[in-house]
Amino acid sequence: MNRTNHLSGINLLSKYFLPILICTFLFASFTLKAQNIDSSLESYWDITDRHSILWQINPSDSIPHQDNIEMSGKNVSAILYYEVDEAQNFRIRKDIIFPQLRTFNKTNEPDWKKYRAYFRRTVENDLAPSINVGQKTIVPSKVDSVEIAGMLKVYFQPVMGLQITKTFYPSMDDRYLVEEWTIHNTSDSEIPFSISHVNHQQAELGYKGTYRFHAFSKGQASARLLAANESYTFPMYYGATMNEEKAGTFDYKNAWKSRTDYLHKIRSQLILNTPDEVYNLLFYFAKIRAAESIFNSSMGLVHSPGGGNYYVGIWANDQIEYSGPFFPYLGYQNANTAAYNAYKKFLQNIPKDGGHIPYAFEVDGNFPMEHLDRGDAAMTAYGTAQYVLALGDKKIAKELWPLIEWCLDYCHEHRNAQGAILSESDEMEGRIETGDANLSTSSLYYGGLKNSIRIANELGKKDLAAQYKIRLKEMHQVIENYFGAEVQGLQTYKYFEENKLLRHWICLPLVMGITERKDATLTALFEKLWTPNGILVEYVTKENAENAIFWDRATLYALRGAMRVGALETAFEKLTKYSTKRLLGDHVPYPIEAYPENNMKHLSAESALYCRIFTEGMFGLEPLSFSKVAISPKLPDSWKYAELKQVYLGNAPVDISCERMGKQLRITAKKEGKVILQKDISPGQRVELAL
Repeated sequence: MNRTNHLSGINLLSKYFLPILICTFLFASFTLKAQNIDSSLESYWDITDRHSILWQINPSDSIPHQDNIEMSGKNVSAILYYEVDEAQNFRIRKDIIFPQLRTFNKTNEPDWKKYRAYFRRTVENDLAPSINVGQKTIVPSKVDSVEIAGMLKVYFQPVMGLQITKTFYPSMDDRYLVEEWTIHNTSDSEIPFSISHVNHQQAELGYKGTYRFHAFSKGQASARLLAANESYTFPMYYGATMNEEKAGTFDYKNAWKSRTDYLHKIRSQLILNTPDEVYNLLFYFAKIRAAESIFNSSMGLVHSPGGGNYYVGIWANDQIEYSGPFFPYLGYQNANTAAYNAYKKFLQNIPKDGGHIPYAFEVDGNFPMEHLDRGDAAMTAYGTAQYVLALGDKKIAKELWPLIEWCLDYCHEHRNAQGAILSESDEMEGRIETGDANLSTSSLYYGGLKNSIRIANELGKKDLAAQYKIRLKEMHQVIENYFGAEVQGLQTYKYFEENKLLRHWICLPLVMGITERKDATLTALFEKLWTPNGILVEYVTKENAENAIFWDRATLYALRGAMRVGALETAFEKLTKYSTKRLLGDHVPYPIEAYPENNMKHLSAESALYCRIFTEGMFGLEPLSFSKVAISPKLPDSWKYAELKQVYLGNAPVDISCERMGKQLRITAKKEGKVILQKDISPGQRVELAL
């Protein structure tokens, strides 16, 4: 059976409006797939022993197929759209983005395009060097396999005794993407060949001066002999220069070293080791994507979502709430610097007039987005407090405390008569109705209070900690009394007062450790709302088919929440399906943003959320102070062990292992090879680790 990626053919949809025709199709598609979930887990890819996945192309059942992947460095990002047709021919389209080079708006574009006006170029297959053997020009078209491991590697079938391999990777420091060609002589005799190189330039004026796009290959152009089993490598560059800069500084050997050094560092820090190789590898890949999408900016290094639309900017959800609290555990300095810069930018922009905090700072941080209150004060309180506790740095805690305190006070002062936190929207930004007080904003405020009590105690603010404890208890009751309700026959939560259908963000009370409506909420999430691509934003009926959409972020939160409240078998069953699809299925190898919006792009912060399923969910890491961390590990019944090695706690790496010992679990923590904790506990029991 031919398997085509039916999702990738849909064009980028409007940010706020989804065509009814497409949504009706989606509703039908989700309904059909939900009846046979296992069929959606067909795998294209296999896991190798090289920390990679390999698509060994089998014409009988794996083509035609198309997919895309994003890769980033500090000054460039590239989305590579690749496809293999029925005849096994490979094509690739490269969307190369230079985020810091802002261009002028075009007369035929809407004004909002100024926020996405990155200097970028799309390059097709036809811009490529040619390899000549005698009177023939070799065309590398038919492929044997494709491999991914922080780079994209394409193995072409040999032609006239020469096999060509192309490897794509970004410079981690400069404005260029490398397409590295390796020509290998597979015959038993020497082969003479020559190369006709590419040299293309195109200029454009922008806000910073003259930008030039360069596409050129570089290597030995004269004829040469390639001995049997010998290889020859040369680069093709796709890059940009500004004003008087020269493209001659592009160097694929430096780019290769910086990329491989980065991948080695990410692989050797915060290592997940379980009996499930899919979890282990997707965790590693998610670390790659979470930590590579970091860009130079006027704010310093900043983490940005990517996806072709969101660069050199920061958001209250993606950076402050999703990725920032994860980075201290990873211990990657660029990521920690980027997280700190994001929190500092929000700190510097606390409103002075009583208004709401901006939800983002776009275009190099120069455009504060203030037109909508999405509950961003709650997001910021929760995310900043989590980051401060995970980092364990008292100096930074003191610096960022005014931001946390302001956000908590703003939420407290903006409550309705029943005590729920008011906001115009949530992070869905009006795509779907949220009322004037939604469960997401109130739940995040609850989490912000819970974390801030611990920080306040650490900073000697005992009176404030006591005040927050009272507010925390009150908010717990609000979540139960105002949002707790029977929805579609389940005693779970309504998302806002008028809400009649199940929603994705009812998972948030579970994430915060609220268990009163645990069972019904789990049923709602993993039975009623579950699809082969995770959890729907809203339960779909024929009347609301336009809402047949999913965003990975809710699925990732729900899986973390299910583990947090001990629903292990359900969580691991769904996590296995989800992880297998994202790592080995039809769109790989990272968590994605959403569908149909942005056509399932590999936004970076979603990868951080995947990792947090394990750090905060499975291992239950929860900082209690700057020097003490709670651990409450959980193992599925079929596992005998799980390890989280080189996790940074208190800015130093610690190895944590969990081993099944009969009915108990043995928790061992080591620092610099020395055991600092060993204890046998009941499954789900919490143990405290002093740092």
